[in-house]
This record gives sequence, C-alpha cells and structure tokens, in this order.
Amino acid sequence: MKQRSRNANRVLSILLGILCIAWVYPVFMILFNSLKEERAITTSTAFTLPTSETFAGLANYIDALQSKNFLTAFFFSLVITVTSVALILICCSMCAWYITRVKNLASKLCYFLFVFSMVVPFQMLMFTLSATADRLQLSTPFNICIIYLGFGAGLAVFMFCGFMKSIPIEIEEAAMIDGCNPLQTFFHVVLPILKPTLISVGILETMWLWNDYLLPYLVMDRTKGYITIPILIQYFRGSYGRVEMGPMMACIMMTILPVIIIYLLCQKHIIKGVVAGAVKG
Repeated sequence: MKQRSRNANRVLSILLGILCIAWVYPVFMILFNSLKEERAITTSTAFTLPTSETFAGLANYIDALQSKNFLTAFFFSLVITVTSVALILICCSMCAWYITRVKNLASKLCYFLFVFSMVVPFQMLMFTLSATADRLQLSTPFNICIIYLGFGAGLAVFMFCGFMKSIPIEIEEAAMIDGCNPLQTFFHVVLPILKPTLISVGILETMWLWNDYLLPYLVMDRTKGYITIPILIQYFRGSYGRVEMGPMMACIMMTILPVIIIYLLCQKHIIKGVVAGAVKG
C-alpha cells in the first residue's frame, strides 16, 4: 500500500509539474520577447531566447513608459484598485457581520442575494450599467469604486460570512459588557480576528481589479484621459493592424509583475483565508 501511495504521489507530482510549466510558460515568453527587437518577435524566433543579434535591452521598456503615458495609466489603475479594495473590505465585512449575527428573514434573503450575484454574467448588465454610471457621474477613476463594490461584494460577503460563523459570539458579548458600542466591537474585536480572510479577499479582489478591462472601458470617460493599464495595452495596436509588439510585451510585463510579487508574498494567507471562509461554520 505504501509503495502504491508513493507511485501515485509521483505521478500526481509529475502531472502538477507539467500543469505548472504550462501556466508559467506564457509569462516567460512575454519576458523574453520584451527584451527582443521588433523583428525578432514577429518571426519564427519569437519562441527562442534573446541572442546577441536580437537583444534589445531595456529599449522596449523605455518606449512603453514614454510613448503611451504608462505612468498615468498606472496611477489610475492604482487609484481604482486601492479605493475599490478598501471599500469592499470595510463594507462587506460589516455586512457579513450583520448577516451572521442578526438571525431573521431579511438577513438570510440578503445573504442569498449576495451569493446569487456571483453567478450573474456581467454581459447581462453592462449596457444598463454604462448608462446608469453616466447619469450618476461615476465615470472617473476616483468614484468607479462604488460600481466595483457592487460587483465584488458577492464573493467578499460569502467568504466573510463563512469565517464569521466560526468567531464565538461570547467575545463580542464580553466587549459590549466592557462598554463597547457596536462600531467599537466590530473595529477593535471582530476586524482583527478577520485578518486572514481580509488578506485573502484583498488579494483576490486586487488581482481582479488590476487586470479588469471591460468595466473601465465601458464606464470611464476616455476623452478626459481616464485609462487603465489593460486599456493602454490595446493602444499599441496602430493603424492597418500593425502592433508594436516589443513595447506591448514590456507593458504587459510591467503590469503583471506587481501582482505576481504580491501573490507570491501573500499566497499562504490566501490559502488560509479561502479555507477559513469556505469550510468553517
């Protein structure tokens, strides 16, 4: 039995290793091609390592930074991501606390509506959403976080509720006996306990918000220069179908690198938070 278990583990390790290589391979291809000259990317040498003849150094990165207002798009993406994640974490954790502690029909209905929102396709809402955003003046990077709160609340409330059910209510009762009001109880007692799920939800929402293309493209007023990095990448496609492959690869690399670093640093917290939010309670 032990030998059979070892063989099964080896086969599983090989399969997972192959799957890992398949996922990582495109990232390395983007990195290698971002260091090549344009002619080397559009020919059969696109799948080879840079050589002395095709190596372009940091020229593509400099071009990407200077030619298409990369820093402006980076700033807008950062503002959208930070404000939206902060709003989702605060509002959804408070909502989940209310849902799990107030046992009535309204709280149960509210929870099921949040869960149901996760399965509603964005395509069903995008045209109505675009018109509504225009009417409510939500077409700037500084207030689009309100829209993202609605779309990100489903997953966040689901995970927070799952973890909140494992928190003993006696802790909150003791805090209230000591004189804490509900807000003090939440921010000083409940919120610190939610740290694993806060980190997990924050990272998952960050990866979604940072890479989102369709919602900012539909909602934000691009005539005022409001663009995010995913929108900026399409600007490397010029007239007559010509694509500036070198700068575009460099832009993609600079876009995904921060998210990869954050994910690698926080992956243990993500696993803990997902398990806590989905299994406990």
